[in-house]
Amino acid sequence: MPSASTCAPGRMPVVVWVLGAAAFLMGTTEFVIAGLLPDMAADLDVSTSHTGLMITVFAIGMVIGGPAMALATLRLPQRMTVILSLAVFAAGHIVEAASSSFTVILIARFVTALATGAFYAVGFVLATAAAGPERSTRAVGMIMGGLTLSNVIGVPIGSFAGQLIGWRGPFWALATLSALAAAVIGRFLPATGQNAQVSMRAEIRALRNTRLWLALTAAVMIMGGVLAAYTYITPLLTDRAGIPAGGVPLVLVAYGLGAVAGTTIGGRMGDRHPMTTTITGAAATALALLLLIPLSTSAAPTVVLVALMAMTGFTLNPIVTSLAVRFAGDAPTLTAALTTSAYETGVAAGSALAGVALGTSLGLTGPALIGAVFAALTLLPLIALALRGTRTGARVVTQQAPTDRADEIVPQDVPAHR
Repeated sequence: MPSASTCAPGRMPVVVWVLGAAAFLMGTTEFVIAGLLPDMAADLDVSTSHTGLMITVFAIGMVIGGPAMALATLRLPQRMTVILSLAVFAAGHIVEAASSSFTVILIARFVTALATGAFYAVGFVLATAAAGPERSTRAVGMIMGGLTLSNVIGVPIGSFAGQLIGWRGPFWALATLSALAAAVIGRFLPATGQNAQVSMRAEIRALRNTRLWLALTAAVMIMGGVLAAYTYITPLLTDRAGIPAGGVPLVLVAYGLGAVAGTTIGGRMGDRHPMTTTITGAAATALALLLLIPLSTSAAPTVVLVALMAMTGFTLNPIVTSLAVRFAGDAPTLTAALTTSAYETGVAAGSALAGVALGTSLGLTGPALIGAVFAALTLLPLIALALRGTRTGARVVTQQAPTDRADEIVPQDVPAHR
């Protein structure tokens, strides 16, 4: 069997690529609803606002369910947890595609979010260990890159397909592809033992690390900053920058490409210069959002600043996630789940406060100002983290394969970041 943990120098193991592809599917399902709302509302005989609860329920499931599922599956082999989460993800989409009950679909969305949280909790840990200590942040970046690409490719394709073949079509496709991903992971990820000698008590004890909470705070703030502006970007583009409604999707593609570039940069730079990269990224994001306020009266600078905001903001994500997992040491599963919850919390907080600002005298520039404040506040936990140092002698632990296998995944020593 091909090894999941070994590969040619400079190349990522196959399992990391598959985990990234699975993250692409999960990112697509979270936001594709937005493009399918009218058709779903008409077919299910509910209002559009009620249909939008499918997005809200998914976010709640991610925030609350991720850590809960991480603890619930702690004693399961990590390989089994990933495969089961993808299987539940697939089953949830089958229910959503086949049901005509809004309540049933809403419940299925929540269960799907629980499975997504479990996947991220274990997926980040497996990718880190499979890639090795010198490429751990790059591996995390690849998973987050899959999530980012879903906004550039998955959501538009899903929305377009829903218009052509009906809203149920994308859900059938997501069910099929996630089942295929489970099969591929089962093929390339070696079987592991029952547990990694990490108890629930150890997972909770790892949360005492103050540097971990600094990293999680940075995750909340930077995502809140970017999503505050992005949530209400369409009225800014059309009513202030004078961009035609037909040109908005192209600007959103520029945003998505910027996010992909930022995730890639963070993944490649984070292992060597984590704090320099994150502090620079947060400062640049705050500056881009501030400049968006006076310069958004013209189309060209607005498009450039939107893409720049995405690139600099998303540069932080793989680094902050990787650091959080490292700070948890030999009990990283709950921390990985909390990192995902931190991003979702930032999305909810940033978009909510931006909506309030939009209704004030700030008008269309309110969301950008809220975003700039969030991004600037990200510097506080990052600078505190830089002063405390990111060196750690702990190990990121995954479950060990039987000792007679040559391709087992073993605990990885964490490199000494400065």
